[in-house]
Amino acid sequence: MKTRPDKISLWLAVGAICLVVSSYSLRAAPLPRLKVSDNHRFLVTADGQPFFWLGDTAWELFHRLNREEAEIYLRNRADRRFTVIQAVVLAELDGLKDPNPYGHRPLEKNDPTKPNEDYFKHVDWIVAKANALGLYIGLLPTWGNQWHKTNAIFTAGNAEVYGEWLGKRYQDAGLVWILGGDRSVENDRHREILRAMARGLRKGDGGAHLITLHPSGGNGSALWFHNEDWLDFNMRQNGHIAEFGATYSQTRKDYKRMPTKPVIDGEPIYEDHPVSFDPKNLGHSVAADVRRPLYWDLFGGAFGHTYGHHSVWQMWSPKHTPKNFPLMPWFEAINQPGAAQMQYARALLESRPFLTRIPADDLLATNSIPTAMPGTGRYHFSATRDSNGSYAMVYAPVGRTFSVRMDKIAGAKVKAWWFNPRNGQATAIGTFANRGEHEFTPPDHGEMLDWVLVLDDESRKFPPPGTPAVSAK
Repeated sequence: MKTRPDKISLWLAVGAICLVVSSYSLRAAPLPRLKVSDNHRFLVTADGQPFFWLGDTAWELFHRLNREEAEIYLRNRADRRFTVIQAVVLAELDGLKDPNPYGHRPLEKNDPTKPNEDYFKHVDWIVAKANALGLYIGLLPTWGNQWHKTNAIFTAGNAEVYGEWLGKRYQDAGLVWILGGDRSVENDRHREILRAMARGLRKGDGGAHLITLHPSGGNGSALWFHNEDWLDFNMRQNGHIAEFGATYSQTRKDYKRMPTKPVIDGEPIYEDHPVSFDPKNLGHSVAADVRRPLYWDLFGGAFGHTYGHHSVWQMWSPKHTPKNFPLMPWFEAINQPGAAQMQYARALLESRPFLTRIPADDLLATNSIPTAMPGTGRYHFSATRDSNGSYAMVYAPVGRTFSVRMDKIAGAKVKAWWFNPRNGQATAIGTFANRGEHEFTPPDHGEMLDWVLVLDDESRKFPPPGTPAVSAK
């Protein structure tokens, strides 16, 4: 797809105007610190308020976008109620040699102990702008190619120095540290580099920020570091494979690990990504493909979710070499439907008690709906509920009749709703006696027409799903 130069100029002109009229100050009040909840399942703010991680993968944000472009992107994500932007300081796409839009490289002579102040001033600006818009940064100190290969720039010694420097520089910013960067931990050298970087970050920021690790495709941080104190929560990369439902069970597997730690899918299949990296035979993913792992992960125990778009992660435009067949430039891709639909899951879960939510596939009467059984790919039905029984939810990825066991829901009467994941609208079904099994048929039938059934203890008088609850806790 080609984009005319005049169209690009128009976008940048709009961005420049936005900068002039912006009411947001880079010295806005700091975002609340984040910590792990008391039950070790969720993230909360310093005062205990639930925090919904709705992330976006913007890996090349610092490397490829100038300030006008970065503000266009960040405002778009803030408007869509994202809460975390995952971005990399030492970027994947020739990030050491290819300068940022202002001609600056991140390190002097590729030495991690000699950061380039001019490069980091641009990083500072973007981090501050994101925070001013209410967005945390999921900050990767480096992509994995800089520590994984034998001749990589990082050693355990300089990784700790670099980590401490970063920690001090951003100790007051609203962020979460994400180590790793899409590489497997294969030997002791890898382990020691990552541990050293974590030590440096902790020393530099005084423990002000949480730390996790972004793993290679199909893996999770728990595989290598689950029992280490520096790893505050687990992150998975469930990946971009053709069998869209094949990895949802891995999130649940990490959820069950001991000691208990929160878990999130930090990189599921991107919207408009070549399925299994094979666009010729399998095409590109669509919005329905990114909605399914959103609900599978959340209902399987994840404390939040990360979305991604194939053009946005690489901030691709015609002035860059495309990687793996992007369909459109980033400034068009930010308006794709899947990105806007992520916020509806956030609104849904925030409209009911948040910190007591647990996986609950036992709600499903699986003898009547074989598609609800594990291992059924895109036809997997999934359920979650309040541990106190005040509500339950079932995700139906296709418009097919299914049955629910009602004994997990408290109250003599149950109020039922259909919640539409495509537009965030809720429709009341009715109120009925709470007994036995109950059969439900989604309003629409179709392979890409997913729905969420919401069942409430009628006595709790919850608002319609997707609207603010009386108590988020």
